[in-house]
Amino acid sequence: MPRFERYVAIGDSTVEGLDDPDGHGGYRGWANRLAEKLAAAQGSVLYANLAIRGRTTGQIRREQLDAALGMRPDLVALVSGTNDLLRPHFDADALREDVETMQSALTGIGASVITFTLPDLGDVMPLARMVRGRLLRMNQIIRDAGAKTGTIVCDFAAYPVAADPRLWSDDRLHANTAGHARIAEALAEHLGLEGADRSWSEPLPDAPPPHWGDRLRAEAAWTRRHLLPWLWRHAQGRSSGDGITPKFPRLTLIRHYTPEA
Repeated sequence: MPRFERYVAIGDSTVEGLDDPDGHGGYRGWANRLAEKLAAAQGSVLYANLAIRGRTTGQIRREQLDAALGMRPDLVALVSGTNDLLRPHFDADALREDVETMQSALTGIGASVITFTLPDLGDVMPLARMVRGRLLRMNQIIRDAGAKTGTIVCDFAAYPVAADPRLWSDDRLHANTAGHARIAEALAEHLGLEGADRSWSEPLPDAPPPHWGDRLRAEAAWTRRHLLPWLWRHAQGRSSGDGITPKFPRLTLIRHYTPEA
């Protein structure tokens, strides 16, 4: 089993941990959960999380890459792309350059880099079907960059369970607590951590489809609570990440405590 001493996570709200509440007013998220798994497997790990919600891949490269490199990590979780998909103009060439540059810079200092593709959420959020073409291109960019740079790619897009609505939060853009737990399990398995297996890829138990009336009410509630505020915020040129700072801007020691007999 590999051992990682310095683990750094960079990216957007997905990496920050939305929507997996930590019970103290913040967010736990799969990146924290992976740090806990590393600590459990090897006793401790130094962990930093520089992610900020609302950031595009280009912003992550400009704002987070140098800081991550300066920490001399031996493991980096790098995930971005959702905000690129939602912008009025999608520049696939710029995305490819940013992804490859970040992956190459991190693997170039000897770090193991892990990332993942995004599933098709057309069934979770019908509006996502409008950017399906962009999503397919972005996922292929991530796969191609990973093959070129030696980055580990967890291809969630290839697993139907990743798009199960029961693993996504009310806003339909972020995983819920169960979803974050599955992501952490998947990354642990891809890294070869002790005790990790492929149970994360198993489908959830069958459930009856929602009644059409319930679906209509859910769509109306989602539009009112999430879509309209998002449209208004972006019309004003504001981001959900305005005023937000990284939750772990410096390497922090995470220990695994075992209860005394």
